[in-house]
Amino acid sequence: MAVAIRGEIGVNERLQGRGMTSGRTRARMVDRLIKQGIEDNKVLAVMGEIPRHIFVDEALASRSYEDTALPIGHNQTISQPYIVAKMTELLLENGPLSKVLEIGTGCGYQTAILATLIEKIYSVERIAPLLKTAKNNLWDLKIKNVSYQYSDGGWGWSEQAPFDGILVSAAPAEIPETLLRQMAIGGVMLIPVGSRHQQLHKVTRTENGYDDEILEPVSFVPFLSGKK
Repeated sequence: MAVAIRGEIGVNERLQGRGMTSGRTRARMVDRLIKQGIEDNKVLAVMGEIPRHIFVDEALASRSYEDTALPIGHNQTISQPYIVAKMTELLLENGPLSKVLEIGTGCGYQTAILATLIEKIYSVERIAPLLKTAKNNLWDLKIKNVSYQYSDGGWGWSEQAPFDGILVSAAPAEIPETLLRQMAIGGVMLIPVGSRHQQLHKVTRTENGYDDEILEPVSFVPFLSGKK
């Protein structure tokens, strides 16, 4: 399965991987995602193309295509492949989007997946070293349609609003009003909500307000305020 990615991916050994980080291993991950119910062929193709192993510490690279979250430092994690694929698929469920806000850049893996499928990504991260790492990772992949901001994710990015889509990679106790206000009419937000028991919400902004659909249990790091 192949996909034309926005920005040519280099062909050096680090990006291609080998053994447990090889393209064959990514293909097995895609097969597993299909069995888990992911149906969007474009999402599946991109999941098979983007080398997840470059977004984790070298010591964890051999585990990078397992269906599990992995630590990336600073008490943060890279989401499991299923959740990345599922949230991306849901975000694009009603058709292509041109302008998406991502809250929680992290190491940049979800950012890279989104950037191959969406015209422009605006990504906000509150932890400076992670943001630097993400920028380097996406630079290596020659992905150039992402703008970054070192900021409190709860503020969103009001200067660039409204957004066709918002994807949040940490769980607040309740949906931030600031982010709701930055959604375009017809826009969609995917956000985990809750403290001990989290649920993935799909929020759609309508002419008259917001439709909030609760989808499935999830487990994300907590949504924290401030910069670090």
